[in-house]
Amino acid sequence: MSRIGNNPIAIPEGVTVEINDNVITVKGKLGELKQEFSGVEVKSEEGTIVVTRPSDSKEHKAKHGLYRSLIVNMVEGVSKGWTKELELVGVGYRASHQGQKLDLALGFSHNIVMDIAPEVKIETTSEKGKNPIVKLTSHDKQLVGQVAAKIRSFRKPEPYKGKGIKFVGEQIRRKAGKSA
Repeated sequence: MSRIGNNPIAIPEGVTVEINDNVITVKGKLGELKQEFSGVEVKSEEGTIVVTRPSDSKEHKAKHGLYRSLIVNMVEGVSKGWTKELELVGVGYRASHQGQKLDLALGFSHNIVMDIAPEVKIETTSEKGKNPIVKLTSHDKQLVGQVAAKIRSFRKPEPYKGKGIKFVGEQIRRKAGKSA
């Protein structure tokens, strides 16, 4: 992890970074994110952020790479944003949204209605002959991943027919099934 931690982080235009005590705040056009850190030193110098560690202990090395990655994700999130796309594979699987409520028809006796966090924007597209797609967009990478994982957990892809909710571009390991 130390190789990752040693790279400086470039701050794009329109992004401001504040470091107070052990909290880093990143503000941009898409929002604001805060992250607490410990065991490392974070300095902002001339359009870059540098993360350094006090010693070469195992704990400090691990936190060095961790906090550097978290800060990069925050900077990219408030400037560009993060997107995850989920594909519903299966006959009769449908998705629709109204405001921040996602309505999923996944072959159960009832529809699943899920409240989505206000920071995450939802889009659902369903074209004839294609699988429905749910698109999640936000400035917080961790939140987008968590919401996507929760939606996927309702109906994970199964290995025989490939039915279920999968990420767009995800390869599902298929099994042969029984032979006669």
